Amino acid sequence: MRTLLLSLALTIGNATGLLAQEPEPAPPLMALRINLMFWTLIIFGILYFMLQKWAFPAILGAVEKREKALEDALAAAKHDREEAQRLLDEQRRQIEAARGDAQKLIAEGRAIAEKMRTDLLEQTHHEQQLLLERARQEIEAEKERAVAQLRREAVNLAIVGASKVIEENLDNTKNRQLVETFLSTLPPMATSSAR
Repeated sequence: MRTLLLSLALTIGNATGLLAQEPEPAPPLMALRINLMFWTLIIFGILYFMLQKWAFPAILGAVEKREKALEDALAAAKHDREEAQRLLDEQRRQIEAARGDAQKLIAEGRAIAEKMRTDLLEQTHHEQQLLLERARQEIEAEKERAVAQLRREAVNLAIVGASKVIEENLDNTKNRQLVETFLSTLPPMATSSAR
């Protein structure tokens, strides 16, 4: 600080001395002025020393801090980009797995539906066969009842006809047994022809 004040005082002193003198003609442009060069170098050295001591460390520290922050930001961005790529790849794998599972479920659903359709067709066919068999049995039973009814009617008609022919009062139960015995000896012609 003393040197700065000293150099300032000398500069002012030289300036007042120069102002008091008569103006000299302008020196040539390339002329060397040792006095001016000396003070310029001294002021430059003092200024450089002050900048070196106080300004440059702060400026360099800020620049290094900014550089470190940028490097950290770039590293974080690179890490985030790698993480995003990893997550994107994982999502793609999961989507592909989900597609595969969906295709598998669709195929299983189709197979189950086809099996159910086949089972239902078989069950319907079986029930149809049972219904047809039951209908045949009912038709056969109804036919046998009709034949038995027809036989009873024939026995009654035969008894009535025979009693008119003989004109005799015969025992109804005895006559019925005789006719039924006779009819049972006949081959079952009506039953076998219907089948």
